[in-house]
Parts: sequence; C-alpha cells; structure tokens
Amino acid sequence: MNESVDGGTADGGAVDPELVELAARVFDAARAGDAPALAAYVDAGAPADLCNDRGDTLVMLAAYHGHAEAVRTLLERGADANRANDRGQTPLAGAVFKGEDAVIEALLAGGADPHAGQPSAAATAEMFGRTALVERFTAL
Repeated sequence: MNESVDGGTADGGAVDPELVELAARVFDAARAGDAPALAAYVDAGAPADLCNDRGDTLVMLAAYHGHAEAVRTLLERGADANRANDRGQTPLAGAVFKGEDAVIEALLAGGADPHAGQPSAAATAEMFGRTALVERFTAL
C-alpha cells in the first residue's frame, strides 16, 4: 500500500475506514501543530512522510500552518524536509510564502534545500522581496 490515504490503494483495493479515520487525525495533528501527538503517532508506526491525496506531507501541513515544533518533531523522526507535494511545492517554500521564520529555521536545520521545488523557496523569497532570505539561500 502507498503511504497516501485517499480511500484506495495503489493496487485499487479499498482502505479500511478506521485507517482513513486515523490518518485524518494524524493530518489534523499536523495542521494544529500537536507535536506530542505527532510524535506518538510516528513512534507507534505511522509513516513520518505520510501524505494526503494532494501529496502534502505531515511536514508540509505543519510548516504551512506555522508550527515549528511539530516540524522539528517530524524531522527528528525521519520525515523528509524536501519532499514536494503534487504541485512541486516544498515545505520550505510554503513557510517562506507564509512568512513563518521559526518554521524556516527548523526546516533549514533539518536539511531543507532552498533550491528544491517549483517554485523553490529561494524563488519565493525573491518574489516576495525577502532580501535577507534571498541572500541567505544564495549562500547555500
């Protein structure tokens, strides 16, 4: 089974409704920034890179909603800081777009590449006139 939860599996089989409900709770924890719950779910076996039907990972959701501690918690448990969603957007680009400086720091500390994705975080910083970030990303 793939790690996305969209009501079916890659091979066309049905997904257990209880699994879909559990995944919804995990995604809600990411959006809410509930780092202890995310830690518990991942430590119990939920994939750190679980993604929804749009390819948004838990890190993407936590980053986009401004939750630096949740981002750090997921990265410490093996989540990929650079995993892009289905539109090619990375968590770092989302954090730059939203102006979430603490999340930007957490992602960079976790290995995020400011040049990954489309548009990249570097391109997003340039688009929004975040000169200090443009200079920082250029140096990386």
